[in-house]
Amino acid sequence: MSEKSPAGKAAGPRQANKRGAARLAAVQALYQMDVAGSGILEITAEYEQFRLGKEVDGAQYREADAQWFRAILSGVVENQKNVDPIIRQALTDDWPLSRLDSTLRAILRAGVYELMQRGDVPVAVIVSEYVDIAKAFYEDDEPKLVNAVLDRVSRRVRGEGKGRDPA
Repeated sequence: MSEKSPAGKAAGPRQANKRGAARLAAVQALYQMDVAGSGILEITAEYEQFRLGKEVDGAQYREADAQWFRAILSGVVENQKNVDPIIRQALTDDWPLSRLDSTLRAILRAGVYELMQRGDVPVAVIVSEYVDIAKAFYEDDEPKLVNAVLDRVSRRVRGEGKGRDPA
């Protein structure tokens, strides 16, 4: 059964909410910081002033929860020394973190940060949102990798898997 939009038309992929849009923007900002070597203050200002909810190069950025965006971005940066080893433990020995491309590293860092620090957000929500972000960038096995790594991490840091109903 396909989802219907309010106008009654079949909807495409699930539309991001403000937190989902903030997660996507945070992944993009983390990627930009990694590739360009930009600092967190510069990136945060750029995204809040020119990207979140704005039109950029003909594409409309979704309205995002700016506070959530800042929390993820600063949380990943401040906790990277704790986040990266947890990602490494969840990857196979023949696939080190350094072997992943910058986008995939950004997705995993943001997702693992949320699993570690945002106990108020259900595991299933975090895993689902970051798998959806991976699907926006990749068509092959990367979304499955994101799902597997975040599921392993959730079991380790929260003692639960994404299949459990938190209610």
